[in-house]
Amino acid sequence: MVSLTIEQKRILLERLLEFVNDRKKQLFYEVLANRTRHITVVLEDIYQSQNSSAVIRSADSFGLQDIHVLEQENEFSIFRDIALGSGKWLTIKKYPRQPDNTRLAYEALRTQGYQIIATTPHQSDLVLEELNIEKKTALVLGNELHGLSDYAINEADFRMRIPMFGFAESFNISVSASICMHYLNQKLRNSNLDWSLSEVEKTEIMLSWIQNIVKSANQIKKMMFPDAKW
Repeated sequence: MVSLTIEQKRILLERLLEFVNDRKKQLFYEVLANRTRHITVVLEDIYQSQNSSAVIRSADSFGLQDIHVLEQENEFSIFRDIALGSGKWLTIKKYPRQPDNTRLAYEALRTQGYQIIATTPHQSDLVLEELNIEKKTALVLGNELHGLSDYAINEADFRMRIPMFGFAESFNISVSASICMHYLNQKLRNSNLDWSLSEVEKTEIMLSWIQNIVKSANQIKKMMFPDAKW
């Protein structure tokens, strides 16, 4: 069995779009035009599903397409009442539990051209407002009790903190993520950087979205491309 080529994916997408009303198609195209992979979020060993779900909902709202999830002591799950279905519109890349999954994630992100930014209130090279995002940027957030692992902090390109002026030592992880995403998202969209998805990425993401809402998508795929790998 072979995977579909991008041209086959375009053909399949056009077929599935016949089952989607014009209003929904227009919404999909508008959201897709505002999606970006220039900024992404990495969650290391989050144990409260409410927090990871809130991050996912915020990522969708701010137009980020990818979330990277590193499972270590805790298994990733989505709290549906908080995420409100946002997870099905994002590309969630999971690194299953193993001793070196943070290293593997960092290597994969750097291969894709990302700078790694560890968010930590205790060690910092810079504050949020000083972060340069000309390069693709991956924000790494740690779990609610222990924060980031030593490897995640030490092997990052930069360690960043959000300025605070009260007695609390840190923000809740979902709050930290939202503050960072909001600030960097505004900075990105006010810049001259080419942050949009490529046409190939748009096709693949739109196809995944349409398959979420067209009930007969699997049957249609198998009929059109019976030898394809799914």
